[in-house]
Amino acid sequence: MSGQRYSGARPAVTSPWVVDTRELGRRPGTSRAVRRHAPATHPLGVEGVIAVPSGAQVDLDLLLESVVEGVLVSGTAGAPTAGECSRCLDPIEDRIDVEITELYAYPDSATDATTDEDEVARLVGDLIDLEGVVRDAIVLALPNAPLCRPDCAGLCAECGGKWADLGPDHRHETIDPRWAALTERFGEDRSQQVEEN
Repeated sequence: MSGQRYSGARPAVTSPWVVDTRELGRRPGTSRAVRRHAPATHPLGVEGVIAVPSGAQVDLDLLLESVVEGVLVSGTAGAPTAGECSRCLDPIEDRIDVEITELYAYPDSATDATTDEDEVARLVGDLIDLEGVVRDAIVLALPNAPLCRPDCAGLCAECGGKWADLGPDHRHETIDPRWAALTERFGEDRSQQVEEN
């Protein structure tokens, strides 16, 4: 999975998504734990279906490890989600937790020189911007058809009522269109007989 790319633009050091790796140096084997909270700057997912809302807090629990070609970032990211059930349309609030594993290549490393711009994330100076990698991981892990519960029965196709509220005896009388004319005719005859009596 690839993170956000930069064409020489330096990410903002003050952003909670940006990590300075200077203390790691370029000594393979050194590591540093990073635990922080960062706000989602945009909805992560599809609003109205399922997404991490804009401004929601994303919890990051990561390990940065210096390796020969760059900095390996691994750990977890978690955030609240909001959307609606794809069957009954009830609102859903949940939480998503995803695993993160991404190599950020050093500038002028063999990985940097031999991979396309969109194949691997890159450090900009000593800075890593985590937002793109976390966004990609969360969006890919969100369900395409979220459910309020696994056994949600959805809505009645005839009246639009929720099956959970309607109960097992709920039915709609359906008449085969081939017999509809006869039903209408016999219905009229019966009503006339009742009026005559």
